Amino acid sequence: RPRLQDKQRLLREARGLSCGLRRSNGSEKPLGWSVEGRMFVSGHVSAGKVALVTVGLACLPGADSFGFAPSAGAFTQRSHAAVRVGGMPGVSRGRVGAPVGLRMMSEGEEPLVKKPKPTLDKVNFPEDIKGLSIEQLKKLSDELRWEVIEAVSQTGGHLSSSLGVVELTVALHHVFDTPTDKLIWDVAHQAYPHKMLTGRRDRFPSLRQWAGLSGFTKRSESEYDCFGAGHSSTSISAALGMSVGKELTGQASNNCIAIIGDGAITGGMAYEAINHAGYLHQRMIVILNENGQVSLPTGTPSAAGVQPVGALSGTTSRMLASRQFQDAREVAKRVSKLLPSDLQRIARKVDEFGRGFVSGEEGAVLFEELGFYYLGPIDGHDLDNLIPILEELRDSKSTKPVLLHVKTEKGYGYQPALKASDRMHGVGKFDVATGKQAAGKPGPDTYTKTFANTLCELARVDPAVCGITAAMPGGTGMDIFGKFFPKRTFDVGIAEQHAVTFAAGMAVEGLKPFCAVYSTFLQRGYDQVVHDAVLQKLPVRFILDRAGLVGNDGPTHHGCFDLAYMGCLPGIVIMAPSDEIELMRMLRTAHEIDDMPSVVRYPRGSGYGAEGLKKVFGYELPEGRVPTPAEVTSVPIGQGRIMRNADPSCKKKVAILSMGGRLVESLRAAKLIEGEDGSGEIGVTVADARFMKPLDTDLIGDLASDHDAIVTVEEGSIGGFGDQVLHFMAHEGLLDSGKCKVRPMVIPDMWIEAGTQNQQYDFAGLQAKHIAATALRVVDKHGEALEVLAVQEKGLKNQAPTIA
Repeated sequence: RPRLQDKQRLLREARGLSCGLRRSNGSEKPLGWSVEGRMFVSGHVSAGKVALVTVGLACLPGADSFGFAPSAGAFTQRSHAAVRVGGMPGVSRGRVGAPVGLRMMSEGEEPLVKKPKPTLDKVNFPEDIKGLSIEQLKKLSDELRWEVIEAVSQTGGHLSSSLGVVELTVALHHVFDTPTDKLIWDVAHQAYPHKMLTGRRDRFPSLRQWAGLSGFTKRSESEYDCFGAGHSSTSISAALGMSVGKELTGQASNNCIAIIGDGAITGGMAYEAINHAGYLHQRMIVILNENGQVSLPTGTPSAAGVQPVGALSGTTSRMLASRQFQDAREVAKRVSKLLPSDLQRIARKVDEFGRGFVSGEEGAVLFEELGFYYLGPIDGHDLDNLIPILEELRDSKSTKPVLLHVKTEKGYGYQPALKASDRMHGVGKFDVATGKQAAGKPGPDTYTKTFANTLCELARVDPAVCGITAAMPGGTGMDIFGKFFPKRTFDVGIAEQHAVTFAAGMAVEGLKPFCAVYSTFLQRGYDQVVHDAVLQKLPVRFILDRAGLVGNDGPTHHGCFDLAYMGCLPGIVIMAPSDEIELMRMLRTAHEIDDMPSVVRYPRGSGYGAEGLKKVFGYELPEGRVPTPAEVTSVPIGQGRIMRNADPSCKKKVAILSMGGRLVESLRAAKLIEGEDGSGEIGVTVADARFMKPLDTDLIGDLASDHDAIVTVEEGSIGGFGDQVLHFMAHEGLLDSGKCKVRPMVIPDMWIEAGTQNQQYDFAGLQAKHIAATALRVVDKHGEALEVLAVQEKGLKNQAPTIA
């Protein structure tokens, strides 16, 4: 606990900032003062009294726990607690001794103390910052950073990436005429400051929530979001297309700026666009934002060590180590050489040093050889240099594409983020003072962790097992695998196409690659799935995490389409577990398949634990615990299972055939139909299909012959499991007599926006009440169907936010 001897130093540090005070436990209770994430202890609380003579704080007796916000004139008094601030310029907006807002907190509540933001409060749109001085823009940046921190602390979201580009965002909107000039944010999880400066600050309490603000750029949300994102490596292609469009339509201004990170630029599509832009000599600006975090989390042990993946990252790091940051005057000299009369001379590379290249360094002239003019590296947090450089680029008459290399620090300005191993990339709700995230209730392992642990067990006994991920070791569980088997862990960067073909090459040599990718991201490698793996019957094991609806990241991250786009391929096994035991068993099945590719897809979320497995699915667990991966056996290929049988004495019988994670809702639907006592006139069979390819045709035939209707349920789009079942039944003549009706239930043919997973599945009509209502309608029980739909589902609110 550092002692603060210098009052003036404290006052300088505190100027314009807010403070949060909390009493801690113990006989002598230290008073903590948080200033920009740094903790200063300068007094003690004892018997409800505060002694802070040096900074002029006083508290009346009776205060037990309190927080305050420096909002002059706003004052609330409870339990005889009061705080006044004296002798602290700026904290109370210049009113020495002015009261500040105060309320007693409820038990367990952490104080959120918002910093005053007088400059940001005057900014609604980019035109409001055009006339600001550099010093005013610095103040705006500081306030904007804290606004992001405070907003995300209440909703969760992508934090550190946005903190790292605050100054860059302010500079871009100050210099360029948006939305006429186009800003294209790659991935766009770093676009929170951009959204706050473009008329959406007041909507941030709804960030990534149902009917709220998107966590990524979205064209329908604002004219300032000229291109939607969520996946990576697309910005340069989009910016190039816009630049060509502006030129061909004769628009006077042609400034199209792609902002891409050193992670996203590992994606091959970015290089395709760079190559094309250089070939066209098309005017555009690419801002390469290097923050050193290529994979999430960076530092996962792998075959290449713990350094970020990709040769480019190593090249740019070497450049930064060997070159000083360039200032505005240096860059201005270089920009002057972009005039058309100098293009041939530039092409001869007579000014390599001025472009930031170091002669002889491997790969250092990459961008130049691809036709770009390179400038940098530039300190991305230094507005004094950043703004004049951007103005030079804006005003240049050159048609040559430019790459401006900036260096930023992810989580910049917020100490808890800078200290975290993942820089607090994606967070839930957290305490601003400490960065500590709200702890979730302890529960069963996630499906991701179950996969990782099972893969470790398979690798323990089989040296041929390898793991592959595309820059998402943390999200896929490959970071766990990498700790135990680093030489068999391969993080390929944001390069799903390469990941698939790389895995296929491994399979040629007899290895057993498990390619772990989010369902939504495997879309990027589809041609390689078809051509390089399936067509050649190479046994790549595709592990598709985040299948179905994923929660707060919304439509860019839903895994809705894999059953449709994988199911149409011949010669592939596709499985979907309904619980954690089934997941472990199916991973063993995939491990045993050596003559064709296989797919195991599972949803975001956790398993059921021992109690849930027994209560919901009727598992018998002799030792009262979930078995370990070493204790389970594989699932016979193409074999489903009956979870419950309809009462044969019932007049009508319906079969619910579930594929994957909706099995629990199907079982609940059966109880809604039959009643808790099972005395209804409609009997319900519930079956777990397990496999889409190959289908358990014997099971489907039996269900069709013994039931009046079959309802198929899946966490996928049209064209998936239900269509496979219908196709089989139609060709087998099982529908010809009209005795058995079929109703497929899928994710609707529409985009489902961000929200909790419960909200999304309720909207999609895939909860128990919807399944039950569908089954009742198909047997002409329409009144009963309406009654079931009136059942209120629990848990549609207050579900913890989810982060990719």
